[in-house]
Amino acid sequence: MGRLEGKSVIITGAGSGIGRAATLLFATEGARLIAVDRSDGVNETVSEVKKAGGRAEAVMADAGSEKDVIAFIDRALKAYGKLDAIWANAGISGGLVPLAEQTVEHWQEILRVNLIGAFLAVKHSIPHMTRQGFGSIVCTASVAGLKAGASGHPYAASKAGVISLVQTTAYSLSGTGIRINAVCPGLIETGMTKPVFDRAKERGTTDKIGQLNPLKRAGQPHEIAAMGLFLASDEASYVNGQAFPVDGGLTASMPYTGKPV
Repeated sequence: MGRLEGKSVIITGAGSGIGRAATLLFATEGARLIAVDRSDGVNETVSEVKKAGGRAEAVMADAGSEKDVIAFIDRALKAYGKLDAIWANAGISGGLVPLAEQTVEHWQEILRVNLIGAFLAVKHSIPHMTRQGFGSIVCTASVAGLKAGASGHPYAASKAGVISLVQTTAYSLSGTGIRINAVCPGLIETGMTKPVFDRAKERGTTDKIGQLNPLKRAGQPHEIAAMGLFLASDEASYVNGQAFPVDGGLTASMPYTGKPV
């Protein structure tokens, strides 16, 4: 028996990176999946699941659109008869220009996808999970939402908002049997962070990637997926309202240079 055997799960942002790794991992643990992404990469993800003998359906949708969110949650209910867990993982980056040069429109788009998208996943999952008396909601935040220096302003603000959403929602759902938690990735090698890795390769500084964390390396999508699996599973039955950094130890310390005394 897998850790998610027979559970109905939705994962957004499943077309690549963390979302793809999570979809593949959850499938090996017995989950029946609705994989969501606005890119056609989600079809490749689902193809991989099916080749491995898992069960999943691909949905091309915008995680920041309320109409789309309602539709893919309904898809899970029709396909599997229930909704045990949802991982609001879809996100976009940006804002890596001086604050005075950032536009309102850019802020609005990042907040729409990263924060409003998570809110919509929570809002429209709650009624179904409440009727069941159980459910797990996982949101992808970021270490950028915990401390400064990890990203541009709008991305950091959106992820700080996700963390607050998780904390406040945990209390809003008191007594329902629904748990909600956030995963806060550090520097993970995905399509979103590809420019960072490409620049390092061009400069010959790949050995410096991840140098600020005690493990001295970047993370991989499957390492974030593993934390999400725990939070979605019954093993995390007493874990609620928390934001977990998965960052090689980056946020364990105040900034320092060299070895700490």
